[in-house]
Amino acid sequence: MEDNKEAVEPIVEETIQPESWKSDKINELATALALAQSEMDGAAKKSTNPFFNSGYADLHEVISSSFPYLNKNGLSVVQGNEIIPGAVCVTTTLVHKSGQWIRSKIKVPMPKIDAQGIGTATTYGRRYGLAAMVGIAQKDDDGNSISNANPNSKVDKFNANRNK
Repeated sequence: MEDNKEAVEPIVEETIQPESWKSDKINELATALALAQSEMDGAAKKSTNPFFNSGYADLHEVISSSFPYLNKNGLSVVQGNEIIPGAVCVTTTLVHKSGQWIRSKIKVPMPKIDAQGIGTATTYGRRYGLAAMVGIAQKDDDGNSISNANPNSKVDKFNANRNK
């Protein structure tokens, strides 16, 4: 049998591109986000999780605590989802009026494979994705965090100086 040493060219050339997570430039977006973040105060824990008897900031609270400041600075948020076996992937895109953007994706397991499970996982993904994208955290609105404050904590010192 004769060896064929001639190179065989592929019929279809495939180029796999990694998913892009940001526009070429993000300088205007970053400036606008910094301005918006300087005005955000956090999302209050106004909802209750009956299973853990704990408070949390729901999706509406995270939106209400961030969108006015984002919009004021020319930023908007687009979220979409993709259902995969056993999970929902939620993509959050932060867009600046200049056209610059950044994107993040979170995969959330579905507690049940039905409409309720899809809705629950989608809502979790949207809440966590948005909070992470814009840098907003849940805050205690009942004063418990203040009563347990550590005066030597860098975070407590930062917040004390920020509120002056």
